[in-house]
Amino acid sequence: MPVLGIETSCDETAAAIYDGERGLLAHALYSQVALHAEYGGVVPELASRDHVARINPLIREVLARANLRPDQLTGVAYTAGPGLVGALMVGGAVAAGMAAAHNLPLIPVHHMEGHLLAPMLEADRPQFPFMALLVSGGHTLLVAVRGIGDYEILGESLDDAVGEAFDKTAKMMGLPYPGGPHLAKLAQLGTPGRYKFPRPMTDRPGLDFSFSGLKTAVLTALPKGATDQDKADIAHGFQEAVTETLAIKCARAIEQTGFPALVVAGGVGANLRLRERLGEFARKNNISLHFPRHEFCTDNAAMIAYVGWARRSQGQHTHTLLARPRWPITELETV
Repeated sequence: MPVLGIETSCDETAAAIYDGERGLLAHALYSQVALHAEYGGVVPELASRDHVARINPLIREVLARANLRPDQLTGVAYTAGPGLVGALMVGGAVAAGMAAAHNLPLIPVHHMEGHLLAPMLEADRPQFPFMALLVSGGHTLLVAVRGIGDYEILGESLDDAVGEAFDKTAKMMGLPYPGGPHLAKLAQLGTPGRYKFPRPMTDRPGLDFSFSGLKTAVLTALPKGATDQDKADIAHGFQEAVTETLAIKCARAIEQTGFPALVVAGGVGANLRLRERLGEFARKNNISLHFPRHEFCTDNAAMIAYVGWARRSQGQHTHTLLARPRWPITELETV
C-alpha cells in the first residue's frame, strides 16, 4: 500500500514513498538554505516560489526510484500544517491535484506528528507508549505518546524554541546561517567550564522550558572583540546549559509517566552532545532511547509518507485541501 508524502512547510521541499510491507521505498529533498542565507532567515515568499519550482521534479524522481506510476499509489499525503501558509498551499495544491487526477485518497498530515513518529522509519522502532522530546527551530515539546494521534503535551517552551535559541545565539556570535549546526561544531573546540550559564527553570518543579534568559546571559558574557577561542568557549557553555536542561526535563517526564522509552525528534535531535547526554541517562535508568537517523531529524517527506500511510491504513482521508499554519497537535484524531 504505497503512499506518496509531500513536505513543503518551510524551507525544505521533499517527496517520499512509504509502503507498509516494504518500508521506505524512496525519498528526495531539496534544501533552500543557500537561497535564504543572505537574508539571515527564511523569506516566506521566496520559499513558496521555490517550492513551486522544485516539488514536481522531486515527485517524479521518487516515483522513478520506487518504480511506480502515480496510479499505483494508494494515497497522497502532504504537510497541512503547521508552517508558512504559502508554502503549505503549494504542497497541498500539488497533492490535491494528484489525488483528483488519479482518484486517490488525500491525507493531510500534521508536521509535528511526522517528527514524533519519524523513529518509526527505523528498524529499532519504539513501542507505544513512549515519551517524546520534540526539539526544532519552532518547537520545544515534551509529549506523552500513547498511540497514533493520542498525544498529551506535558511541557513546552514559554518563549524561544531550543532551535531558535541556538540560531539566535549563533547570530550574536557572527556565525553563518543557519547558526545552530555551526554553534554546535564550534562548541567542540571550547574550553569546558570557562563559561557556566544557567539551566533555566530546572530549580522549580514542572516540565516547561524557557530559553530567552539564556540568550541574554550569552549576550552579557560575550566580550567586545571576542576572539575565536572566546566564541568557542561560550558556545561550549551554551550548549552544555541547553543539553543539561533538556536532559533534566526528560528525566522528570520519564519519572512522572513511568514510560519505558524516550524518543528524541526534530532538527536539534541531531545534536551530538544532546545524544550523548540522553544516552547516558537512558543507560543509567534502563530506558529505551530512539532517534531518527540524522537525515530524518530535520524536515523531510519520509516522515510525512509514514504518517500518511498509517492514517490511510485506518481509513482516514479527505478530498478537501487543508492548510493550517497554526494547528495544535492535541487536536488530532486517534487511530
